[in-house]
Amino acid sequence: MTSTTTATEAPAGGQPADPEVELLIGGMTCASCAARVEKKLNRMDGVTATVNYATEKARITYPPGVEVADLIATVVKTGYTAEEPAPPAEEPPAPQGGPPAAQEDAESAALRRRLSVSALLALPVVLLAMVPPLQFDNWQWLSLTLAAPVVVWGALPFHRAAWTNLRHGAATMDTLVSVGTLAAFGWSLWALFLGDAGMPGMRHPFDLTVSRTDGASTVYLEVAAGVTAFLLLGRYLEARSKRRAGAALRALTELGAKDVAVLRDGREVRVPAQRLGVGDRFVVRPGERIATDGTVVEGSSAVDASMLTGESVPVDVTVGDTVTGATVNAGGRLVVEATRVGADTRLARMAKLVEDAQNGKARVQRLADRVSAVFVPVVLLIAVGTFGVWLGSTGDTVAAFTAAVAVLIIACPCALGLATPTALMVGTGRGAQLGILIKGPEVLESTRRVDTVVLDKTGTVTTGRMTLQEVYVAGGADEKQVLRLAGALEHASEHPIARAVAAGAEERAGALPAVESFENVPGRGVRGRVEGHEVAVGRLFADLPPELARAVEEAEGGGRTAVVVGWDGAARGVLAVADTVKETSAEAVRELRALGLAPVLLTGDNRAVARAVARAVGVDEVIAEVLPEDKADVVRRLQAEGRVVAMVGDGVNDAAALAVADLGLALGTGTDAAIEAGDLTLVRGDLRAAADAIRLSRRTLATIKGNLVWAFGYNVAALPLAAAGLLNPMIAGAAMAFSSVFVVTNSLRLRSFH
Repeated sequence: MTSTTTATEAPAGGQPADPEVELLIGGMTCASCAARVEKKLNRMDGVTATVNYATEKARITYPPGVEVADLIATVVKTGYTAEEPAPPAEEPPAPQGGPPAAQEDAESAALRRRLSVSALLALPVVLLAMVPPLQFDNWQWLSLTLAAPVVVWGALPFHRAAWTNLRHGAATMDTLVSVGTLAAFGWSLWALFLGDAGMPGMRHPFDLTVSRTDGASTVYLEVAAGVTAFLLLGRYLEARSKRRAGAALRALTELGAKDVAVLRDGREVRVPAQRLGVGDRFVVRPGERIATDGTVVEGSSAVDASMLTGESVPVDVTVGDTVTGATVNAGGRLVVEATRVGADTRLARMAKLVEDAQNGKARVQRLADRVSAVFVPVVLLIAVGTFGVWLGSTGDTVAAFTAAVAVLIIACPCALGLATPTALMVGTGRGAQLGILIKGPEVLESTRRVDTVVLDKTGTVTTGRMTLQEVYVAGGADEKQVLRLAGALEHASEHPIARAVAAGAEERAGALPAVESFENVPGRGVRGRVEGHEVAVGRLFADLPPELARAVEEAEGGGRTAVVVGWDGAARGVLAVADTVKETSAEAVRELRALGLAPVLLTGDNRAVARAVARAVGVDEVIAEVLPEDKADVVRRLQAEGRVVAMVGDGVNDAAALAVADLGLALGTGTDAAIEAGDLTLVRGDLRAAADAIRLSRRTLATIKGNLVWAFGYNVAALPLAAAGLLNPMIAGAAMAFSSVFVVTNSLRLRSFH
């Protein structure tokens, strides 16, 4: 699928629709940046904009009087960069089979280098300052040498963002980091070059006494370097999560065929799939992907749509049947006439659904950024006010500056920066041990409010693999003979139901005999000669004995597929084949109910199959016979009823529903598109992990909030002491360090989660 940058199609009413453009936004460092860009764009007359921080894109609808250049100029004036995506013709071909590391963007690689260098340089600075026995003559100059590149180069992204915010009258976490680190570093420079801190033999005691000092012999290089390293770690973790945000769309587009054999004057000519036009006829051989949506004009086969729909049973198609692009031809040769190409195909529409759902997600702004918008200017005012009051009342410039710096350092947001990443690292590390991957802190907020969990059936509640479950025999036939003859015949077929019968027969009846004169009857079954008998398997018998007719009715009523077996013209048995319910699914449903969630079973299968599976696992609410592209609409309908919805799925068809749900949980055994569209990935493929994931997410969220409450509470309590001159900057730095230790220790409690 290619990205559409503008659209001017007319709606049903005949009036031309406003054009739409998608812009790539650069320079955003937090959710408040996205909110600021969106606010500026929406202030333009007639413009409606949605900015997604995760994907770094803005989708904008604008009136005819506005040009794209005007939109870009507005974003640039706000302090960020904007550009249109390259037209499809200019896009370079996607790399084939490249390693994940090769696909990492340069910006993330640069951030990782910045973090690595800063951490290596900051560690000895922190150790020297906080462990007095390690201090030697002139240690402070070594600390300055190590800390200077951290504060100047390592913290450059924070300084740059703080300057951008300042020019536009805004303040975020970047402002706190920049002001705090520069204040600590600036004070240290003053103390080293103009005070007594640079003298040989100076020691930096770890003193917790509350007393006034002139501060001229104290340096705070560990504060400046340590805060920078910790905050870079948080920024890198966030960037890693953002980098995966658009992978669902890439996974969808990669499903499509790359080239296709088009019929030209009776000859097959290989051309790129994007050059197909409506009306073109193309050949699909067994094992190949169907290039685009179309109608079968020659041949018959079974089409495996599991990669696209998540459903396990292939569909038999013949002349006149429609087929969908990206599905796999599992049987014979087909000639298909293209009916829809490009953005009109079902695959392209599903990709659009995922993209729309991601853009429409609520952008949960982190608590630290929301509070810092008020906290930062208040701290700066307190610092300036403290300096003025002290200077006016005592006339002592050094004492006034010491108190003001204590205010800035005590407010330095090291604990704020650690609150989310440390809890997230410990929580996700423990989650990985339990088969749970949490994509980021924004995911956790939804877990607290979820009250409904929608479960995709195939591959989620069930195994997604057909198995032989029951054998019914009639007319005195021997069960093992029925299995041996049916299994031998089905062993020659590649159909999933045939494979299930063959595997089940071999397991129950032993080695299978050879087959002669094998014949596939499209849409009805197979027949051939086995051990001297003319054997038929499938729907090839007009009349069934009463006991076998009842067996067929019982099997289909229970949601299973009935396969009739007979030989020498008489039906002898019925084999019941079905997708197997996972052994742990019923227990998982009970655990989800215990968390206060109402389970809903969602599937494209028929109602009988769906109800049978629902009964087996204890689900009361069933929504069946839903088309793949309509699953997201089902989630929206439940949300419109006032429910907060979690979605559990594994197929590409689940990707849009996972994205639009308040919380998306993707099974790691499913498709890449589903995994990337989900908020949580359940690596084990065990539905019980869904309950574990929600419990762990809620616990992690509670830990993050506890960390943030402590971090802010500590600042609120300590600021008055610093302003009153009861905390010298050294004690302020020690208190800041203790706050960080508390936050880390509190986060480590998540390691005990079971």
